[in-house]
Amino acid sequence: MLLDGRDGRLPQGDGDGLVSVVLEINAGRIRALHPAPEPEPESNSLAAPPLALTPLVEPHAHLDKAFSAARFPNRDGTIEAALAANQAETSCRTAEDLEQRAERALMRAWRQGLRAIRSHVDCSGERGDLSLEVLDGLRRRWADRLELQLVGLVPIHHWGTEQGRLQARWLADRGGRLGGVIGAPFGIGRGDGQAVLQTLRLADQLGCGVDLHLDEGVSHRGRGVRLVCEALERQRLQVPVVCSHACSMALLPPRACQRLVDRMARLALGVVALPSTNLWLLDRRAEATPSRRAQAPIRQLQNSGVVVAVGGDNVQDAWFPGGDFDPLEVLRLAVVASHLHPWSRQGLGPFTTAASQLMQLEWDGILRPGSPADLVVLDAQSWTDLLARTPQRRILRGGIWLPKPEREEPAALLRGWGEAGLASGLVH
Repeated sequence: MLLDGRDGRLPQGDGDGLVSVVLEINAGRIRALHPAPEPEPESNSLAAPPLALTPLVEPHAHLDKAFSAARFPNRDGTIEAALAANQAETSCRTAEDLEQRAERALMRAWRQGLRAIRSHVDCSGERGDLSLEVLDGLRRRWADRLELQLVGLVPIHHWGTEQGRLQARWLADRGGRLGGVIGAPFGIGRGDGQAVLQTLRLADQLGCGVDLHLDEGVSHRGRGVRLVCEALERQRLQVPVVCSHACSMALLPPRACQRLVDRMARLALGVVALPSTNLWLLDRRAEATPSRRAQAPIRQLQNSGVVVAVGGDNVQDAWFPGGDFDPLEVLRLAVVASHLHPWSRQGLGPFTTAASQLMQLEWDGILRPGSPADLVVLDAQSWTDLLARTPQRRILRGGIWLPKPEREEPAALLRGWGEAGLASGLVH
């Protein structure tokens, strides 16, 4: 779990940054933390208690797209094919289908230890308002279990239209944010810089934050980030600005990348890295495996003081066919893909404290007297256990254990089809 390093009553962590503690809980809050007693010699107690984390945070999801891959697949695995399938799904989206899929996503997230989600929502076009209204209904319904933040996802020029301004006011009134896409998959436009400035000014007038999709490609490296920097240098704003994806800047020459990173730090830009979708879609070529992978330069950003979170992004949709709203799986992927070390604060922070900061959550995710008695207790005793296999877990919320989930649907399917001796296989 994440503990307050300034608490001198607790011992120093071991080589993996871990320390054993005993928690006092009262009325759903942490009353006190004490060092765990040393085990008696020759006792039968475990060598170490179970690994426990404070509930993780999902800073970038797409609940409106989730679980749509079966009906709207992307067999090519390209960003162009993803956009086409996405547009086909959106054009025939119904409130009933959307609510069912998003409710399933929230249940999966909550059961697996997430305490907050920021979801971008496609809201341009005829069904844009429908998607926002359905997700807002779920936001209110789930408020006592999980905090859901909504971000309007549109081509960046949309906020300059009458529909865009009405939707921006609607979002701001409900604690939402303005989003937008700069560049891929919509291409490059001459007026992009002015549209970015217009969007930031509108958000500042409404008092809501901004979270943009930008530089999700391998060309025009760092262009979207530079446009945001230029806009903020022209007019400093009071609202927080987050750059999601920001992956093509990693393909800049090292010195050019570092200059851009330092510029972002001066302007207090936040970043959400999204390795799963970016590694799946970008620079995909039929004849070769990419030798350079585009993803946000997390370590350079952190070293320059930029707050960086890591998100799961797409789940079983046209943009990424995998995922299941499991924050531990996102962490396990990032360890390999982004060289993040969970035993360091910079390695664990993108899923906890940094993500909480970018989402402006009330609780930063650090356990201290007065914080919520919320934990994810794992069937693991070390980081090696966590990385070796996906651990089972128990969820503590407000000092009360959530009931163990019932057996998952796939197991029931296996039982039924197994008895009939039938199965599906890949045809070569």
